[in-house]
Amino acid sequence: MSFLEKIGLSRKKQKPFHVNVEKKKAEEEDKKSQRRQVLPKLFISLGFLVIVIALYPRTGIQDYTYSIGEPWRDDDITAPFTFSLLKSDEQIEEEKQEIRETTPPIFYRDTEAEAQMNERVDSLFNNIAPVLQSYANWRIAQIQDDPDAEADSSRFEQEKNESGVGLDRDGWQPMLDSFADQEVARLEGEETESHVALEIRNKLEEILSNFLSEGIIDRSRDDLNADEITIRDDRERTERTVDIDRVREISEARSETRSLFTDEFDDNVATTAYQIISLIIQPNLTYDEAETMAAIEEEIEDISLTQGAVSEGQVIIRRGDIVTEERYNKLQSLAVARADRATDLELWQQYSGEALILIALFFIFFMYLYLYRRKIYDNNAMFLLVFLVLTLIVASAAFVARLDDISPYIVPIAIAPVILTIIFDSRVGLMTTVTVAMMTGFMFGNSFEFILATITAASMGVYSVRDIKNRSQLYLMTPGIVLLSYLAVLFGFTLTKIGGWDTLWQNTQFLAINAIGIWLTYPLILVIEKLFRVTTEITLLELSDTNQPVLKKMMVEAPGTFHHSLQVANLAETAASSIGANSLLCRVGGLYHDIGKLGKPGYFTENQSGENEHDKQTPRMSAQIIKEHVSKGVKMAQELELPEVIIDFIRTHHGTTLIKFFHQKAIDQSSSEKEIREEDFRYDGPIPNSKETGILLLADCIEASSRSMKEPSYQKLEKLVNRMVEDRVDEGQLNNTPLTFQELRIIRESFLKILVGMYHGRVKYPGQEAEEANDQKSAEDEKKAEPVTE
Repeated sequence: MSFLEKIGLSRKKQKPFHVNVEKKKAEEEDKKSQRRQVLPKLFISLGFLVIVIALYPRTGIQDYTYSIGEPWRDDDITAPFTFSLLKSDEQIEEEKQEIRETTPPIFYRDTEAEAQMNERVDSLFNNIAPVLQSYANWRIAQIQDDPDAEADSSRFEQEKNESGVGLDRDGWQPMLDSFADQEVARLEGEETESHVALEIRNKLEEILSNFLSEGIIDRSRDDLNADEITIRDDRERTERTVDIDRVREISEARSETRSLFTDEFDDNVATTAYQIISLIIQPNLTYDEAETMAAIEEEIEDISLTQGAVSEGQVIIRRGDIVTEERYNKLQSLAVARADRATDLELWQQYSGEALILIALFFIFFMYLYLYRRKIYDNNAMFLLVFLVLTLIVASAAFVARLDDISPYIVPIAIAPVILTIIFDSRVGLMTTVTVAMMTGFMFGNSFEFILATITAASMGVYSVRDIKNRSQLYLMTPGIVLLSYLAVLFGFTLTKIGGWDTLWQNTQFLAINAIGIWLTYPLILVIEKLFRVTTEITLLELSDTNQPVLKKMMVEAPGTFHHSLQVANLAETAASSIGANSLLCRVGGLYHDIGKLGKPGYFTENQSGENEHDKQTPRMSAQIIKEHVSKGVKMAQELELPEVIIDFIRTHHGTTLIKFFHQKAIDQSSSEKEIREEDFRYDGPIPNSKETGILLLADCIEASSRSMKEPSYQKLEKLVNRMVEDRVDEGQLNNTPLTFQELRIIRESFLKILVGMYHGRVKYPGQEAEEANDQKSAEDEKKAEPVTE
């Protein structure tokens, strides 16, 4: 070392130029990668804000939040200027209803109806005439004892049947008898009056003329709900309004005809006239629904929305006053008047304030994901999923906010937090609850009542799905809990008001629809699972059913493996539950972790009942066959479209452990231990990367080892569990998992408790009898318990 170097004055040695260039390139690539990760989040965030702000309902200037029945908590309000007093919604609706009931229905006169009825009269009586003549001929033949009387009778019947006149016997008989009597009298040289058929025709023509001049309507008066009708005549270009009692319905015209004939003739003739007029009469006033509705709408549009005015300086409400309907109407009228007087600057000021509040709420939620849920934040797909769900609910609320007659409680806001709780966890669900409740409550007039009720109900919905056990939770329990929570809070607010019971009842009806809307959660989750490739507890519940085809196939073709998988699932589930890991995920992973053994079930000891297939193979080939059940299991799971989180259990349940039995066997058969490559006898991995996969690796090897143990005792099982866990830790199989030593201790205790229960008929507990005489023998038994073909 030179003197300058010793005293520290020499120049630092420069790194080679190519090293600096490579470092800069790596830094630039890293920055580009970070930008590629940030840009999608930026677009998602901006897209969400733009949609929410654009959908936000513009309700004008709002200074206060108030409800009918509550005390006024702000300062006294006096009218800053004279403004019109708005009519209440009930008043306007009453006026509309009055217009609907009193507006005369519009009818058009059918000028062709009279001509058509006259044609029917001519045609009808022309067809009647031959029948009357045939009957008279038959009567005359009978009187004269003519032998052809029978033939005349047949001719009469034929004429009547072919006439096509729709009269019954009572309708025909008066005309037949009258005409026959006239013909007989004329034959005998007597003078006669006109027959009944002619008199009926003349009288009907007179009656019809009167009816048509006054009008016959084509519908019932009961359907019209009006005292007058408007009659329009396009031919004469006239329009007149007449009392509805002056026109007749079809049924009334028939009845009146019978009555008129009864006054002048006998009942038999009246019956005939009634039947004839029923065949020819038709309405000549046709109801025009479109014109009537247009007239009603035109009158409704002319309804004045105001009634009186409030003078400048007049006190509207004082602090402490109860907000009555009258005061509420004045406050609403003032708000509308202010909005009408507002300048563009004031409106934009309000819109900007609303946007800032929405941005603030979004930023709080965004920072929560960034600081406390980095897995969601770092995964662009999951980040998009969260804000898609939020957008769906906020957009629904914005739509309802634009409807005047719909309560905000109809929006099933709990859907968003429930979905995100099922997909992620309850903390995300609760944060979503607060965010969505604030955003939607801001839309509905800054209603504290709505915000508190929504936060309470949605939070209870989140709690109800923290641990889903079956689908009925989504269809029965969660909707019921949300409904009851809403009702409890609203009932409390109702008690603080005066006369708020009607509002509570109305909101209850909308809340029932809200609860039913929560049923959409299940189909939405199914869609989300397909689009975003996420696995929820609902899917895990379905997969945990042992009636799944692949599990049933395992039960038949590899019963030993199936039993082993059940035991591993039980061990893993219990251990995961004891440390707060996902127990359902562990159970499903345990059920499917060995499906790869279905390819060659006979090569695994749990399925062997006689000959050992490995006796025909070299140790290296046997080890290869054993290793293959992992890769085959992964391939089979992919073909079955099992979720990736389940495939991870299959891929990692042996990690990179050594298949000791065949490795030792290969060493024993080889002349030189150096010829044996340990890599050929190790699983390909990877090692577990989560608490759940780490638990399954331990459960798998411990369950297999315990099955090989002869005469298990409590001490033996305890030593086995401790040794197996320590070996896997020493081998580094759990290095990529977040399991702590404290959690491993709890897992060991959990395994031991289950194993003792499994072998309860044979296990000897401490203190039950003396220790085994030969400790060495026990140690050898434990070594033999190593899984031979796992």
